[in-house]
Amino acid sequence: MLFTELVLQNFGPYAGKNIINLRTKKDNDTRPIILIGGMNGGGKTTLMDAIRLALYGQRAQCSTRNNLSYNDFLIQAINNQTPLGDDTRIELVFEHFIDDEWKEIRIVRRWNKQLKDGKDSLGILETGGPDNYDWPNKALADTWDEFIETVLPLGISNLFLFDGEQVKELAEQETPPPTVIKSIQSLLGLELVERLADDLDILVSRKQKKLATQKQLKTIEEIEDKLNHYKQEVENAKQEHASLDNQLKRANKKVQESSERFRIEGGKIAAESSTLRQTIDQLKEKLQQQRNEMISLAATSLPLALITPLLTEAKEQAEAEVKQQQAITAKTVLQQRDQKLLDYLETLQLTQEKLQKIETFLQQEYETINQDATTTLDHSLGVTEEELNQLNTLLDYKLPLQLDTAKKQLETLQSLEINLDNNERKLQVAASPEDYQKLSDALTNAQKEAAKYQSEYNSAEKHIREAEKAVQMTIKDLKSYTDEALEKQNNEHIIKSAAKVQNTLQLFKERLTLKKLNKLEGEVTECFRYLLHKSDLVHRVAIDTHNFSLSLYDPQGETVPKHRLSAGEKQLLSIAFLWGLARVSGRNLPIAIDTPLGRLDSSHRNNLVERYFPTASHQVILLSTDTEIRQDELQQLTEQDAIAHTYLLEYNPDDRQTTVHCDRYFW
Repeated sequence: MLFTELVLQNFGPYAGKNIINLRTKKDNDTRPIILIGGMNGGGKTTLMDAIRLALYGQRAQCSTRNNLSYNDFLIQAINNQTPLGDDTRIELVFEHFIDDEWKEIRIVRRWNKQLKDGKDSLGILETGGPDNYDWPNKALADTWDEFIETVLPLGISNLFLFDGEQVKELAEQETPPPTVIKSIQSLLGLELVERLADDLDILVSRKQKKLATQKQLKTIEEIEDKLNHYKQEVENAKQEHASLDNQLKRANKKVQESSERFRIEGGKIAAESSTLRQTIDQLKEKLQQQRNEMISLAATSLPLALITPLLTEAKEQAEAEVKQQQAITAKTVLQQRDQKLLDYLETLQLTQEKLQKIETFLQQEYETINQDATTTLDHSLGVTEEELNQLNTLLDYKLPLQLDTAKKQLETLQSLEINLDNNERKLQVAASPEDYQKLSDALTNAQKEAAKYQSEYNSAEKHIREAEKAVQMTIKDLKSYTDEALEKQNNEHIIKSAAKVQNTLQLFKERLTLKKLNKLEGEVTECFRYLLHKSDLVHRVAIDTHNFSLSLYDPQGETVPKHRLSAGEKQLLSIAFLWGLARVSGRNLPIAIDTPLGRLDSSHRNNLVERYFPTASHQVILLSTDTEIRQDELQQLTEQDAIAHTYLLEYNPDDRQTTVHCDRYFW
């Protein structure tokens, strides 16, 4: 699994649309670290919340949710500058190996203050359509919670998406928190040891019987018969429980198969077929209306757009002809006016020289107009000035407006056709009414059968608990009776031997538990020694078999008290513990760490920067302040060619908004 992109729109302090590239490629090289810098309160934890929210939705363990309902939490997460009606949106894109090939999946969650059913809207887009577009995968969106549990289960997500506070809490506690203990407990199985302990109690009771009187023996035998009866009842109940367990598993598998068949064979779509047909009819009606509008548009002057170059040439020819016509008309008028002007000027008794200059000027003007009037044109269209104005209006206004209208109508037509095609494809894969009824009946019957076996399974579990409780009470009565009746006659050798065996059995139980924890201890030890600069301080990390607390041992096998560790070393131990658990999980997943360096000194910082961050996973997202990944650590990671991208989150306290700067950091 590899995160490739995170998009935040109007989420928390992030106003507008913010895109963060999470790909681990730079200059054709693979570099695991995405470094995101920001001051405290600048939006780093919000990024972690966004990843969790995108993956798990209502189940996400977000930092600011506390006891809020999902509805209230989503409304609280909307950016305070979001315009009314605009959506808040989170998109997380990741690559994953599905069906023997890499696929890119885009998770889209969006909502606004008018939440529908108190939830966000979930869309899943899968890359791989025509021209590599993202296409909606409705089936995957409907089963998203189940799918993400196969990729990154919520129960182990804290091993891969954690923060400095989590590390600090783990470092300060003597025993791990319940969530971590639950993960460890799944690695253990101690049923055999408990069974051996019960058998030893029976052996001791039988030995004690030999020393009892006849009356005592009879009483003991009665209690023992009662005990055997209850034990047989436990055994029968367990056999019935095991049988019901198999039947329940088969029934649940049948439900899953029926549900999957119902989905794959179009049962779900068939249930919505009436709505689909109504939608298809509406789309067809809209398509016909759109085509009629385009036919009406084609009946106007729009087809003339096909000969726009010819119309442009005609316009130029018409302008030349109109200009010539205007010059011919003006020539006659000006000739008469000029003669009248000269006659009038003679009455003004101007000098001959001035009259000659005026006459020369008028003659030059006449010559210019006469030249325009006598220009020879290659051909004539006979266009009038009014017709030229109509042609200009057509070219400058009507055709551009009609072309723009035609383009918009064509886009609407194409959108309607795509929508119609998608809905018709859905309807094509819908099951027939007969098949739908069969699929629905099969799913309902499977669910009823599973519910029946679940009820019987729960009853069997209750029966086992009650029978086991009766066995324990009878054993207690037997032991109490024999201890009281045979207190003076008990064989000390048997008692001592039994005690030794009990001790040995307890030791065996501890060693068995240690064997189960061996792999985890080995991983944690390896990780801790790799991170610790004092290679001679700790030789082995052991995990307590009862409360799963960590114990440290030096090369001589002596215990290293945890209080001898500095705060930074405790944090390294916690990180090693989480790292070891992640490695034992066997899942190749990204790691995101919020405020990773905490109270570490320079030496521990260097070890973590040099050894953990570049190797913790194939993708490591670091969310750091300027006091954690400082200029020295940044230089160190850069020299290791470990950083693919850097981002700086700049928070403005005046408007309470965060701006994302790409390819930037504090320095």
